[in-house]
This record gives sequence, C-alpha cells and structure tokens, in this order.
Amino acid sequence: MRIVLGLLVICALSAGFALDLEYEKPTVLITLLVRNKAHILPLFLSYVEQLDYPKQRIAFWLRCDHSSDNSDELLQQWLRRSGNLYHSINYDFDHETQRYQNETSVYDWPVSRFKHVIALKEEALQYARDIWADFIFFLDADVLLTSPQALSALTRLQLPIVAPMLISEGLYSNFWCGMTEDYYYQRTDEYKEIYHSRKVGVYEVPVVHTAVLVDMNYAGARYLTFDRQRLIQMQSEQQLRVYDGPVDDIIVFAMSANSSGVPLRVSNELHFGYLMQPLEPSDTLENDLQQLINIRALMVNDLGQVPPVLDYFQAHVHLPEKTKVNFDHIFMINLLRRPERREKMERLFDEIGLDVEHFPAVDGKQLNAQLVQQMGISFLPGYEDPYHHRPMTMGEIGCFLSHYRIWQQIVQRQLQQVLILEDDIRFEPYFRSNAQRVMEQVEKMEFDLIYFGRKRLKDENEPWVDGTDNLVHAGYSYWTLAYVISLQGAKKLLAASPLKNLIPVDEFLPIMFDRHPQKEWSSVFETRNLIAFSAAPLLLYPTHYTGESGYISDTEDSQQVAFVETTADEPQPKSDRQQIFANNLELDQDVKLGESSHNIALPQVSAGKTHHEL
Repeated sequence: MRIVLGLLVICALSAGFALDLEYEKPTVLITLLVRNKAHILPLFLSYVEQLDYPKQRIAFWLRCDHSSDNSDELLQQWLRRSGNLYHSINYDFDHETQRYQNETSVYDWPVSRFKHVIALKEEALQYARDIWADFIFFLDADVLLTSPQALSALTRLQLPIVAPMLISEGLYSNFWCGMTEDYYYQRTDEYKEIYHSRKVGVYEVPVVHTAVLVDMNYAGARYLTFDRQRLIQMQSEQQLRVYDGPVDDIIVFAMSANSSGVPLRVSNELHFGYLMQPLEPSDTLENDLQQLINIRALMVNDLGQVPPVLDYFQAHVHLPEKTKVNFDHIFMINLLRRPERREKMERLFDEIGLDVEHFPAVDGKQLNAQLVQQMGISFLPGYEDPYHHRPMTMGEIGCFLSHYRIWQQIVQRQLQQVLILEDDIRFEPYFRSNAQRVMEQVEKMEFDLIYFGRKRLKDENEPWVDGTDNLVHAGYSYWTLAYVISLQGAKKLLAASPLKNLIPVDEFLPIMFDRHPQKEWSSVFETRNLIAFSAAPLLLYPTHYTGESGYISDTEDSQQVAFVETTADEPQPKSDRQQIFANNLELDQDVKLGESSHNIALPQVSAGKTHHEL
C-alpha cells in the first residue's frame, strides 16, 4: 500500500514538474525611436504593454532626441511605472538638441536626419546581436498594435523577416508589393488584395517598414543593414549589382535583404493594428492630430471602441471639442432596441467631435396593420419593392415615419439646415472639415437636400453644381444614411402629404427631385421640385453591406404589410440596375458602389479610400 501511495505521489509531482518543462518563448528586443510623439505615445505604450507576450522575455532599446514636446517625460513616466515588468531597458534621452541641420520643419527629412536615424538603427541591430536576442522588433512610435496577440503571432511564424500588416487612412500601409528598377514605390493589384484582406495569409513582398520583426538566429540576418555604404561594400565583395539608390533606411534595408537572399514577408492573418502616415515638411502638428482622430475613428468602426490606455496615461488623451459644424442641428436616428448601435455611434461622435441629438426611431416591430390604418396611412397604388417583389415592410414604414417626424421638427423649430444621420454609418477621414467645406459651397445658393452618403442606381449624367468643387446634381439614388435637409426642403417634403401615398423614404426622395425612373409612381406627387445635390466624393458609407458578416436590416427583415395591393406591371429589380457603370470610361475602378464617378476629390480625402468595399 505504501508503495502504491509513493508511486502516486511521484506521478503527481512529475505531472506538476512537467508543466514547467515547456520551451520558453523566444526573447525579443523592441526598438523605438521617438521624436515629438507625445500625442500618440500614451496609445503606443499602452498597446505594447497589453501584448500577451511574456514581459520577462522582452527587452527594450529606446532613444528619444530632437523633440520639442514632452515625449521624454511620457517615456520616463512609463519607465517608472512599467519598466520593471520587462527583462531590461536600454534607453538614452537627449533633452537638449531639438532640430537637425538644414531642417525646414520637424517633419522634414534632411540628409543629417537620415544619417542620424540610420546610425541609431545600426546601433540597435548590433545591440540585439550583443545580447543574443532571438528577435528584434523595429517599431515606429506611429504604430498602434491593438491586437494583444500581435507579437505572439509574428514570432510563431518563425520567418526571417515579417511585418504585421497595418491599416491607415486611405490605402497606406507598411509594405510594398512592387518596386521600380530605380527604387520607387509601385502600386499593384496584389497590394489591394492583401490590404483589403481579399486574400489572407503571409506574402513575400519587396519592402516592409515601420513595424518589422527580424529573426536574429537566421544566418542571413548578419548581412542586414540600414547603412548605404555598408550595403555597397557587401555587394561589391559578393560581385552583385551595386545599390545606386537614395540614402533611405527603408529601401537600403530591403535591398540588403534582397542581396542576401533573405525574403521579406507581410502577414494579414490578424487585424494587427494601425499606423499613421508620414507627413510632409509643410505639415504641422495639427495635421498629425487630425490624422490621429481619423485613426481612432477607424478603431471604433473596426473594434467597436478605442482600446483603453493605461490608467496613468488617461490625463494625456484629449478628444476634440464637440460642434454642430455649419448645421443648426444634427439628428441621429436609432431604434431603442439597438443600444449597441447607439453606443458605438456616440463613441464615434466623441472621437470626431460632433454634437448630435439621439432621435428615437419609430420601431416597425411595434406597428401592425390596424395601427398603421389608425395613423391615416395609405400606400402608393401599385407599389412593389423592385428587388424583393413585395409590398412595404413594417420596418420600412417605421423608417419613413422616423424621417418624417424629424422633418416635422425642423419646421416646428424653424431649423435652417439639419444633418440627419442613421446609426449604421462610418465616416470618411476629415469628415468635419469636409462637411464644413461642402456647406460653405452652398452658402449663397438655394438647395433643399444634399446627400452625404448614398448609392447611385442609374447610369445617368450628374452635372457639377455651378460654382462648386464638390457637389453634383443628384440622380436616382438609394439610402438615407446621411443627408442635409434645409427648412424649405422639409416644408416641400411635408407638403407632398407622403403618408397618403406611402413608399420607402429612399424611393420618395428621388421622386421629389424628379429623378425617379418609375414615372407612374412619380405622377402621383404633382409637385416635384426638390433641389437635390450630392457631395462628391461622398463623406460617409454604410458600416456593412448586404451579405457581409454583421449586416442587420431592421427594414427588410420585418413583417410585410399584408393588405397592400400590387399591380401586374413588371417591376424593375434593383439587382438589374447598373451600379458601377461600365460605359463611363472615366470611372475609376477603385470607386465604391454609390460613389461619385467624378475625379475631383476634397482636399485631404482620397476617392480610393476603401476599407470595406462592396
């Protein structure tokens, strides 16, 4: 019996010890060069600390110089509060030097700055060799690794060089898919496929930058360099084509890998995070702050919220002051039973700085045929949904009534210009300044309605509005995601008595500006003189499209009105309508469905900015 008990104890102890007999995670040296990044460091440092990688397997190599803000103070605060969590931290802060020789602004890159940064990166690379680090992770302070699994996922790949694909505004990222013979960036179709995650995996590319993990145990890593002269010397010794490109650390590093046969790869297997775009010498801190607003709004779109920063950095995070822009009021329509949408939109309004009133939507689930009749609502004779071949749903009735009641409020309160938003939208970057610019263009002209978001349904001419740069005369369009309505426009819509001949609101509006293709429907409304424009390019888009994961429709997925009669006329299905018009030779193939085909874009906004394409 004692022998049996002894064996059981030994087995139990062995099992316990076995838990400690796993391989340790590889050691990682994270390198960080900081200059004037006080506005983003709280996020950067918080997200690095939230990585699920064992902190005792991470060392840091930090340098901060040429700064005129309090970047070094934030770094020192982080060192005091969190430094002891990590294996070791090698740091050096220069508080005296603030500018480079021949520098025109803090965003300028004179040769002296390139040389300094290259020397620091070479020093970091050698330091990783000296401490026998398994990996070195080059990170810019503009990188926001919002995925806690980022470092674990990258090291698990066990690749010589790999970069996590990062999202920014527009199509900017931290990798190239093409490079010209004279070392210039070359856009390729594959780039967009990787960036939009139309294909997911790990891909070999000619250049990675900004966030790059290097396996120091790979034999070829000894030949990696950021120094142009060292690269030329190495190539000469190996009788390779000698590099004749610029003194640029990113390109030199890529060419040293290429010359050494070390593949560069990018992974989009995770949503790793975000990065800021480099600024031009003429830019200011305000440009960077606005870019950070755009990135934070992207996080809300993608993640539901901006991941929180460490408690001791909370005081350093500042949101923009809220404004109504050029509008007398802004309404956001939201169903009370969709609090998650309201909360997400309110976070977006906080990030962008919009002062918006929540308007409780009329819920189609609370309607029935008897209640609709009691409201005095009757339906347009012969109406049938052109796509589903059905009468209106209760959700569509509730949607129309929600907009209708806002029009009533506009007239009652004598509001001159009102922006109406629905709760399933994502704003394009620089929304506030671009909305203001659009509204300034109509200050001295008459208008009733301006689409900020819509879906073009018909191949028809949309001429530019005279005297404007970013407005077109709207053609047949769907969606009421966001539109500006004037007091005069609201009066016109109410005067048409739409509840006596009810149709969905996004069919009613094109009828009222007389661009609806169904003339039988239009003829019911005698006065069709609404003056309707559309922003070009559009200023926002839906969060989801039909068929995408997360798509919910409270209008289509609801009870139909059972007592509506339809005619035998053959309806025109929505799916039959051209939505990207092939015979428009000037149409950019990257333009999203519903986007204007005109090539003139608002300043700071690219018409090709598409994170969720149809």
